[in-house]
Amino acid sequence: MPELSTVPSAIRPLDAPSAPHRTRALDVGAGVGRVTADVLLHLVSDVVLVEPVETLVKEALSRGRTSESTTLKADAAFVPWKGIASKAKSVFFIQDTLQGIDPCRPSTSSSLLDRVGYVPPQNDLDEPFDIIWCQWCLGSLSDVDLVAFLRRSRGSLRDPKRSLIIVKENCCHDDNGQPTSVFDDTDSSITRYDAWCQKCQPVAHVRTMRSDLAWKKAFAEAGLTLVHQQLQRGFPDGLYAVNMYAILPWLLLCSYVPSLDRYALR
Repeated sequence: MPELSTVPSAIRPLDAPSAPHRTRALDVGAGVGRVTADVLLHLVSDVVLVEPVETLVKEALSRGRTSESTTLKADAAFVPWKGIASKAKSVFFIQDTLQGIDPCRPSTSSSLLDRVGYVPPQNDLDEPFDIIWCQWCLGSLSDVDLVAFLRRSRGSLRDPKRSLIIVKENCCHDDNGQPTSVFDDTDSSITRYDAWCQKCQPVAHVRTMRSDLAWKKAFAEAGLTLVHQQLQRGFPDGLYAVNMYAILPWLLLCSYVPSLDRYALR
């Protein structure tokens, strides 16, 4: 979505029009709100933050409420969340699981905690999203739950040709070009791995791991199309690769991208 770019660029000219609506993001598995604070509030108007762990979501809520102070100054310990004190932006806090949250109807969650910042003239909690951000949290889901969550998310997007789901997760290598799934009863997770992973690193005591093709297979089964993929660089050697995927609920029938494999376009 070029209009979300915060700097002039080839995709966002100086005179780019503003979005005709308040832009919204869903941040799932959000922890204490770092992605909301450091990324999403710099891009969109309103964020719905969802986190299942009580201590984490309460810490996120505390940071959001602290950011409402108009006298608070940024320091090394805490930077107030952008737009909250001025009420230009908002964050709504929900305690719920990935299996429990319905992105089409967040209001049906059993634990709606609070909203900070902007207050709309009417309830907008169930309005569609422009971005759904999933960072290091989908690994806790089984294949069935993962596809179900992605399908629910697909239905909550505002524009099927432009609204994005962002997935950022650790990845193993594929096993001879095939995704592989193994249940790890040590931490009750599904571990996707290949021979390379077994040789280089133990698979016990890890979150759910999927190979690149395993992720793409899940996206395809959920009716989603991969439009961009990027490897995050800068991590020390010996760690699993971290891939970032941008996916749309729209099949690119007329613009085949060679880098997308059979699971991305079908």
